[in-house]
Amino acid sequence: MEPELGFRRSRCAKCRRCMEICEAGAISFTEAGPVVDPEKCTLCGRCVEACPTSAWEIIGRKTSVEQVMAEIRKDVLFYDQSGGGATFSGGEPMMQPEFLLALLEACRAEEIHTTVDTTCHAPPEVLRRVAETARLFLCDIKHMNDELHRRFTGIGNDRVLENIRMLAEAGKRIFIRVPIIPGFNSDRANVEQTAQFVQSLKTVRRVDILPYNRGGLEKAVRLMGRIDLMETEAPDDGTMAEIAGVFGGYGFEVRIGG
Repeated sequence: MEPELGFRRSRCAKCRRCMEICEAGAISFTEAGPVVDPEKCTLCGRCVEACPTSAWEIIGRKTSVEQVMAEIRKDVLFYDQSGGGATFSGGEPMMQPEFLLALLEACRAEEIHTTVDTTCHAPPEVLRRVAETARLFLCDIKHMNDELHRRFTGIGNDRVLENIRMLAEAGKRIFIRVPIIPGFNSDRANVEQTAQFVQSLKTVRRVDILPYNRGGLEKAVRLMGRIDLMETEAPDDGTMAEIAGVFGGYGFEVRIGG
């Protein structure tokens, strides 16, 4: 597991030492403070060492399959009692496919149930390999309109929907998860279109609708120095109940919050 660079702006002295020492030119300054360009950052850690207020920190650590399995085994008794297992999430677990596959195989060898929580934006051949071992998939559908999906996520939805369909055709058990974001995907037309698509997937019986919250905004500022997320409010209970009713009308088990 590769570490990623995080930034705690509240402790920044704005001395610009991090920018001066960054050989990759990944750090620039705004009125709010330093901003890191993840495309340029090499995770060398020199900015961490140079910062007088410890504003920069390396988040994450490298680990091994056996180290992760040692943590998973601690909860085996709970898994046996609850019927649960190990869920591989992220971020996006498909970003490290070989590591994920090794963990899935290790869990299967010890008869531990496995779930992969994924956006399904991954090469189909990778997803097929993962599907050979994983027992359950949690798959997100953010919007059915390709243009809007691309505008707000940076990618189109063709691969996402094609991969979800591929998993269903392979007989994999899938829970669909839909984040409900007012002003983006909460309108009746999109909800109906999403339900119709999911209804075409023979292995899907459950849909989780997840009310949007603003918890990610602070992280976006801390890591990127800017906010690309929509500054919308969480949907109210009435909106969530109405959307649950739409999916329920198509015959799905619906859970609010997952």
